[in-house]
Order: sequence, then structure tokens, then C-alpha cells
Amino acid sequence: MSNETGPVDPARLRAVLDGPWARVRDAHREHLDGRFLPVYGETGDQARERISRLLRELPVELGIGGGFPTEYGGDSDVGASIVAIEMLAQVDLSLMVKAGVQWGLFGGAVAALGTRRHHDAYLRDIIAGEIFGCFAMTETGHGSDVQHLRTTCVYDPRTQTFDLHTPHEAARKDYIGNAARDGRMAVVFAQLIIEGRRHGVHAWLVPIRDAHGNPLPGVTIRDAGPKAGLLGVDNGRLSFDHVSVPRDMLLDRYAQVAADGTYASPIENDSRRFFTMLGTLVRGRVSVGGAASAATKAALTIAVRYGDIRRQFGTADADREVLLNDYLAHQRKLLPALATTYALTFAQTELVTALSEVQGGGDGPVDEHRQRELESRAAGLKAAQTWHATRAIQMCREACGGAGYLAENRLPGLKADTDVFTTFEGDNTVLLQLVAKGLLTGHRDEFGSLDGWGRASFVADQIRDMVLERTAARALIERLTSAVPGRDDEVAVTDRGWQLTVFEDRERHRLDGAVRRLRNGAATKKDHPFDIFNDVQDHVLAVAAAHVDRVTLEAFVAGIDATTDPAVRALLSRVCDLYALSVVEADKGWLLEHGRLTPARAKAITAVVNGLLKELRPHLRTLVDGFAIPDAWLHCAVLREEPDRQETMAVHDAATT
Repeated sequence: MSNETGPVDPARLRAVLDGPWARVRDAHREHLDGRFLPVYGETGDQARERISRLLRELPVELGIGGGFPTEYGGDSDVGASIVAIEMLAQVDLSLMVKAGVQWGLFGGAVAALGTRRHHDAYLRDIIAGEIFGCFAMTETGHGSDVQHLRTTCVYDPRTQTFDLHTPHEAARKDYIGNAARDGRMAVVFAQLIIEGRRHGVHAWLVPIRDAHGNPLPGVTIRDAGPKAGLLGVDNGRLSFDHVSVPRDMLLDRYAQVAADGTYASPIENDSRRFFTMLGTLVRGRVSVGGAASAATKAALTIAVRYGDIRRQFGTADADREVLLNDYLAHQRKLLPALATTYALTFAQTELVTALSEVQGGGDGPVDEHRQRELESRAAGLKAAQTWHATRAIQMCREACGGAGYLAENRLPGLKADTDVFTTFEGDNTVLLQLVAKGLLTGHRDEFGSLDGWGRASFVADQIRDMVLERTAARALIERLTSAVPGRDDEVAVTDRGWQLTVFEDRERHRLDGAVRRLRNGAATKKDHPFDIFNDVQDHVLAVAAAHVDRVTLEAFVAGIDATTDPAVRALLSRVCDLYALSVVEADKGWLLEHGRLTPARAKAITAVVNGLLKELRPHLRTLVDGFAIPDAWLHCAVLREEPDRQETMAVHDAATT
């Protein structure tokens, strides 16, 4: 691919990127107008009032509640509901989070963990926005370690009620969206206790306010206070002082409590039941990852378009200053980030498709193996997408100089609103440990919380050899990797099979090393189980990161293979080269240390990356136009007087000529 091949139509690129739910994306582009955009400079109270009002005004055509069963007003399309949340993120992240809490977390928990009586009584009103609710899982003292929550719910067979109680301040439900202002009910997670025996974490549907918005007896509600971003989301804190909850408010799909207190569950093992319950709620994690990527696309679009109009410094042979996007240093910022965003887009599409296949079958049995794969993939991609958003949006802010610091140019809001994404719906570091757990054992249900890592018996007896779980195009990947010719030094670094092999080999080598270190620790520190894992925690996180890189690259390769438009396919292929080689370049130290690269080849990779940047420069604007973000949604003052693109590119072409 080169300039001589001519431009690529962004509409054809958009058709590939929009994926299976293009109709949902188009509905948002058509129906969400300026009313739904952020208001710069508003107070927290103003933002909350505006977002609450807009939530009720979202057009039904958007299908925000589409993941619910059709009999209650949804359309049973899980993928469509996740894509709808993703599209809201490009308009206003507070609106996206508020919608995600209402229909994803709160409504999703009622749908996934409740049974027909809960669905008949509440789902229609939840979908219609008549009942606003909260998802009360996180506690002040227990965020990621959900299995050890301290809130208790004790059953009394005499009254056939549960006693819901917050035993101390560390058990307070914290950071709860919709709690401070709008929530009328909450799905509350607590330890179920019957006659002194604990049965693990379960969920109840609990009213928290009356019809006038006042807290109900025994319920204490506080505002979480000022935040760095997401001003329109009313995060609050909930405490319960021996609140009586009727027996039928237990969300009992996976466990039932009879009137006499008899406990029954189709899943006997407490840990397995717990992870099964949490697995049904994976949609929230997938939505957050997609929303982070959506926000990153908006930031990159702003930065790229600004770089095509902003000039700085002149040259002796030109009468005009140079466009920012023509500087190699600027390309080094924007293009690798853009390539990573493209790679994560294909990985997200593959993930949402898998989620729809696994969880889109109603109340029927779920393939447990595929469910576990899905949970691991969702955890890893959420971490990658949100960390990438944090880095890329900050880079875009810097790339726009002083203009990027002004609220009217959107970037400060995107930066502030997405910052928390790295820690909600699962802290990223913990999520990567969950990914590594699955790679090391494939039997995550055999132990509960992360302290299970350290049991000597687990380390010594249960570690399994890695089985590479391939992405969608297994046959394609195997064909490409098996076709790599000759020795490494004789293969072009742009050979796709070579790139895939490097990613696979890096993951395998790191995993093998982690296994060896865990076994050595089990042999020498069997009386110090925490130290066994803690001593290799950095290595374990590197394993998980390498795994996510591999599955992301494989998803990108599969997406290119499925693209039928020759020009789009050629462009995507070069973007994929840039993604793969940027990852390799960033990890050259490790690859050199472990003999995976020679110094000469490492230098060659940097030269090829720079060549790719020049090759992709004429397509820079096309690549962001392919995201198809409406101009109004960018909500960026500095772009409102943007010169006509043809004029800009004509000037660029003349200057380069």
C-alpha cells in the first residue's frame, strides 16, 4: 500500500468497523442530537439533574434495554445492548455510566440472578425507567475481593424474612451509582447466613427509598462527594441497620431458601456457585471496555483533525509552516495509538459476538467452558482497553497543546471521565491476575479468592501445561504461523506469521517461567503460602498482558481476513503491521534479553515502524473518519472552523511534493 494506490473511502472502512450491530450504531448517530452532549462548566448538581432527565428521554430506537427478554420490552439481543452503551460513551460518558448502571448492572442483575416472579414484578418498569436502581456490591473495605464482603443477610424462619445489616464502617456499600439521588431499589450483595451457617455471597432486591425519595427505615444514604469526573453520576454510600427483607426478594436463580430455612442450590460448591453468579454479570465489564475504546476514538479523532489544521515552525524551502501531523514525532504519538485502537476494536467485536452466543440463549444451560473463556477474555480486554484509553487520551491532550487543556475542546472531560475506568468493574491489576489464573490452571473454580494461589498443594499438583485458547480464526492463525519461512533473521518483520509467532512465543515463554518460579516457591516456602505467589506476582501479570496482546493481534488478523474490500483490507493490513511491531518495539528489552531478537533485527524493527508511519500519514484522517463519529458529537470548539479537508490535504500534498 502506498500513496499511489489512491485514497480509501471512509464509508467502506466504517462498514467494516461497525461490525454486526451497525444498525444500532446508525440509530445512535441519527437520533442523538445536541441535547445529549456534555455541558462544559456545569456544577455537579446541574450535571446530575441533566443526566437524570436525559436518561428518561433516550429514544426507544436506540435499544439501550435491548438485552432484556422480548416479553418485558427488550429484544433479547445482548450484543445490541452492549454496542448501545458503547455509542453513548461517544456522546456523554456520564450518560453512558448512568445508563449502564440502570440497565446493565441493576437491571442486568435482576434479569440474570432473579427468576420469573422478579422479572414479572420489576423488569418492565426497570426497562421503562420507572424504577431507578443501584448495584450495591463494592464495600469500603472490600472492592475487588467480592467473595469476602462483610455485609450480612441472616434468615429468620419465624418471620420468613432476612435481616440485612452493615456490621461496621468497612462493610458500607461505597461508590454506588444511582445511590446518592435517584435510586429507589438496589441489588445488594451480602453473606447469606442461615442458623449460623454461612452460604457465601448472594444478592437481594432491596427498596432503599420511598415514593418521595426519602430513605426507608434502617437505610442510610450518603453522597460519595466530589469526584474527578463523571459529574452527572450520583455515586453514593449505603448502610443497612437491620433492614427486614422479605424472603421472596432473594434473587434465587442459583440458590433458594425455603420458608423453613432449608437451603438448596443446583451448584453444591460455594466457590463455584459464586463464580457462576458473577459470570452472568460479565456484560458490565465488556461494556466498560467498549466504552473506553469509544472515548479513545473520540480523542484520537480530535487530535488527528487538529494536527491537520495546526501548523508550527517553517522550513527554508516553504512559505508556510509545517502541519503537526507531518512531524515524525507527532506521528509517533498518534499512529501507534490509533493502530492499537483498531486492534482493540476487532478484539471487542469478537468478544461481544462470543458473549451473545454464550449468554443470548435465554434461561437455558450455559456452556461452562465457554463461559470461563468469556470471563477471562472480558477481564483481560477490559484492562487493556481502559489502560490504553488513559494513556491515549492523555497523549491526545498533549498533542493538542494548550487547546487540548480547554474544556471547550472536549479532551479534559474525556480524560477525567475515563480515568476511573481502570478501577471500576474490576481493578485492572486484579483482572490480569484472574486472566493468569485461568492460564495456569484452567480450573479457577477449585479455589476461591486470590489467597488460593499460595496453597502449596495447588502450586505443586494443579498447574497444567498451557493450552493456547485461540481466537475466532484458529485455522487461519495456524496456517500463517506454520508458513513462516526460514530462520527468524531471514523473515521480513512484516510477515504476519512471524508476528503471530513472536506474540505466541512470548506468552508461552513467560508462562513457562512463571510455572517454574511457582513450583520452586512451593518447594522452598511451603510454610509461607502468601510469599509463594507474591514473589512472582510481577511475572504473573506479565504473562496475562502477553496473553491479551496475542488474542488482540489474532482478532485483528481474523478481522482483516474477513474483509472483502481490497483497498480497506490493504489499509488494515498495514495498520495491523504497525500495531504488531509497536508492541514488539516497546518490549525489545525483554525480547533481546531472552534471545528472541538480535540487536540488528531490533534496529530494523524501529526503521520499519518509522517507514510505516510515513506510509500511513496520508491515510491518517481516513483512519479516524472510519470511526464515523458525527461532527456534533466531538463537541470541540477548535474544530468548528476546521478548513475544508480537501483544501488541507491539497496543501499537505503540495508541501510534500
